[in-house]
Amino acid sequence: MIPVIFGCSGATLTKEERSFFARVKPAGFILFKRNCEDPDQIRALVADLKKSVGRHKVPILIDQEGGRVQRMTEPHWRKYPPMATFGKVAAKDPTLAASALRLNCRLIADDLRRVGINVDCLPVLDVMRDDADPIVGDRAFSRDPDLVAAFGRIVVDALMDGGVLPVIKHLPGHGRATVDSHLALPVVDTPIAELDKTDFKPFRALRDAAFGMTAHITYSDIDAHRPATLSRVVIGRVIRMKMGFTGILMSDDLSMKALSGDFTERTQGAFSAGCDLALHCNGNMNEMQVIASAAHPISGKLEKRIASLISEADQAPIADRADLRARYETLMEKF
Repeated sequence: MIPVIFGCSGATLTKEERSFFARVKPAGFILFKRNCEDPDQIRALVADLKKSVGRHKVPILIDQEGGRVQRMTEPHWRKYPPMATFGKVAAKDPTLAASALRLNCRLIADDLRRVGINVDCLPVLDVMRDDADPIVGDRAFSRDPDLVAAFGRIVVDALMDGGVLPVIKHLPGHGRATVDSHLALPVVDTPIAELDKTDFKPFRALRDAAFGMTAHITYSDIDAHRPATLSRVVIGRVIRMKMGFTGILMSDDLSMKALSGDFTERTQGAFSAGCDLALHCNGNMNEMQVIASAAHPISGKLEKRIASLISEADQAPIADRADLRARYETLMEKF
């Protein structure tokens, strides 16, 4: 097994993908909109992915945030609001906002669990800023780091109560990026003392989350030469020590244009910097083959830890969906 999360190209596995996954045995998989057509199709795809690696306790990830980032969409699944919606309501009625957010995320978890997805790349703990690139924007809760932390905790707890593991993102903070890291490398020049009082606060508050995802951003006052994903200084001194993050740390997507170098360099750089898992999302077979060749075997300790987390999530009781939906809709009428 290799410590890599891979995507796949479509709604069903190709013969080549099935053979490749069986050979390299990635630690897990991530689904995107191209992989999600209807509930029966997703269940079949998840079963096929697990069969390809010969394991049952496999992390199956998705970005199901609501708003602009929702891979499972209408007509089969509810369209959920962006997280900023709850932040705005909190300014007037924090109790209403918190209650609605919890039910919102319990419903998301139930959607995912019913099709076999057990990890959601949520919550976004980046602090919203007006002068930043809109790639984060309304995906963030608020400009207030304390509110981001409080609502992030609600999301983490709600997902886990629903049998889905959360991924906090994007460590150590994407909110100040002035360019989209999918397209170019953002550089944040803010002094670390200021970052520590603002951007870092939500991540420090949720340092016990099961999984975390790095940011492809260079923080010039911490490591001017490497983005966080590839920086031993950012991961070791800031994410692990200053923030105290104890969870499993994965890179953001290695195929994003913020990173330079070939895929061997990106993969080895992420692991060398301190990432536990490398993430590759686009399903490009040529890129996946290079990444698999560059990855080292997964450690037994990490393999057991992942399996234990999934076992813990599997023990969550099945939700009474009708009750969740009724209570959620009653609260959302007040928004």
